[in-house]
Amino acid sequence: MKIDTWAGKSQFEYTGCVAIGTKITFGKAKTIISITRQQYDSLRSTFIGQVVKVGTSRDDPQYGSIGEWLKTNVTQTAIASYVAPILVRECYAVREGKSEIRIVR
Repeated sequence: MKIDTWAGKSQFEYTGCVAIGTKITFGKAKTIISITRQQYDSLRSTFIGQVVKVGTSRDDPQYGSIGEWLKTNVTQTAIASYVAPILVRECYAVREGKSEIRIVR
């Protein structure tokens, strides 16, 4: 499935879903990063009910952001701009303006 990044300036593809895990494909090199169901569960349990920064910075995501959490717990590659739209698309989160997201379930 092809969807827009968080900023909407480009697109990426992913297969799977949050409930079983995803493979995210992005960039000209078609980089693939996998996120397991357990990693999504952990991310969601960390932020459930909160409005937090997405943290899309490639080199220094904001402290306490989803991007920082992903960099610490999943991969050093900046993937918040892909993970956040997946969470919203699959109704695990709601976009709260330009740079924030609310994890709802």
